[in-house]
Amino acid sequence: MIRPYILAETNWESLKEERFDLAILPWGATEAHNYHLPYGTDNIQAENIVASAAKLSWEKGKKVIVLPTIPYGVNTGQKDIYLDMNLNPSTQLAILKDLVTVLNRQGIYKLLLFNGHGGNNFKPLVRELGLMFPKMFISFCFFPQMFDKSNYFEEKGDHADEMETSLMLYLRPDLVLSKEKWGSGGERKFRIKAFSEGWVWAERQWSKVSADTGIGNPEFSTREKGERFFEDICIKMDALFCSLCDADLDDLYE
Repeated sequence: MIRPYILAETNWESLKEERFDLAILPWGATEAHNYHLPYGTDNIQAENIVASAAKLSWEKGKKVIVLPTIPYGVNTGQKDIYLDMNLNPSTQLAILKDLVTVLNRQGIYKLLLFNGHGGNNFKPLVRELGLMFPKMFISFCFFPQMFDKSNYFEEKGDHADEMETSLMLYLRPDLVLSKEKWGSGGERKFRIKAFSEGWVWAERQWSKVSADTGIGNPEFSTREKGERFFEDICIKMDALFCSLCDADLDDLYE
C-alpha cells in the first residue's frame, strides 16, 4: 500500500494538489556495526522510526512528508575501517543547501533533520543554513538522547551496543548474525582523563578504540527490548511532528 506521507512512495497524482507543513529528512550512515549488524543499521533505524511516527501524525490529519534517507554520514575517524563511507561536514552542508532551496522555493518552511548516526553534527550546519534561508525553521534530533536508556537496557554503549542490537532484532532480525558472532564491544579510552570527563573532545580513531568496531556490550539484547524502545520513540516523535506542524513561525516563544 502506498504511504502518502513517504515521498519515495507517493506520486504526482497525489502531490499536485497537496501541501505539506513539515518535511522530515532522515540521515544515517554506512559503516561497520560490530561483527553482527549490517552496515546500514543507522539508515534502517532512522527510516523505520520516522515512517512509523509520520503514520501516527498523518492519521491525525497532520501534513508531514518524509524525504528519502541520506545513507552516508560523517565517518572521518573510521577511514581505515573497510568500506565505512564518509561525507565531510562541508559536503553535508552542500547537500542540505540544495534540498532546503527546494523546500524554501515551494513554501515548505519547516524541516526536521532526523539523525540516526552519532558522527553527524548538524548544529553548525543549521546555524549556517539559518542565515542563508531566513524563512526556514530547521531543527534536528538524535533519537538515542530521547530517553534514559538505562530504563530499557542493561549495558551502556554508543555503537552496535545493546540498544542498536535490540532495535535491529525487532526491525530486521534477518540481518542480524547469530549470537556466537557478536563481539564484546569493548572500548579503549583516552589515557588523558579530561577526555573521558566530557569537557574536552577529540575524534576517536575507531580501529584503535574497538577491536570489533562496536562500543558497548550487546550480550543482553532482545527483540522485546527493541520493540518497547521503538514504540516509545515513535510516540514521542509523533508528538514532535504534530507540534512542529501546528507551530506558528511568527510566534514560537512563550
